[in-house]
Amino acid sequence: MSDLGEIEGAEMKVEVFLPDDYRPAEDEPFMNDRQLEYFRRKLLAWRLELLGESRDTIEGLQASTRNIPDVADRASEETDRALELRTRDRQRKLVAKIDAALRRIEEGEYGYCEVTGDPISIKRLDARPIATMSLEAQERHERREKVHRDD
Repeated sequence: MSDLGEIEGAEMKVEVFLPDDYRPAEDEPFMNDRQLEYFRRKLLAWRLELLGESRDTIEGLQASTRNIPDVADRASEETDRALELRTRDRQRKLVAKIDAALRRIEEGEYGYCEVTGDPISIKRLDARPIATMSLEAQERHERREKVHRDD
């Protein structure tokens, strides 16, 4: 006799078939298994790309550590390094947002506005898969931010 508690508590991972040419459509059920898998794969591919670029940046910075006697050349090299590090920091923050979006997929919260609870449009999610607000909520947020910045 098996323990029903274990069976009921275990989550079954279902493999979702997704054709290579699949694109989510507004007329299908919102955040169905195929849409969730589409966005999960899109986020994972983006994450992998960013981590690859990050690795390249780190290797490039390590390789370019050298003593440059010319002051102007050294200043130019330092400016390039600072720009690379700022880019790297932005990428790190983006990876954290991607991870948060992947968590929302796992928790069944992906695709819904964190302010209103309404669905975020498929077009918006396709363009910006880390979006956490509907376009309307985002615009309201940015208007409020602008007002407070102008004070």
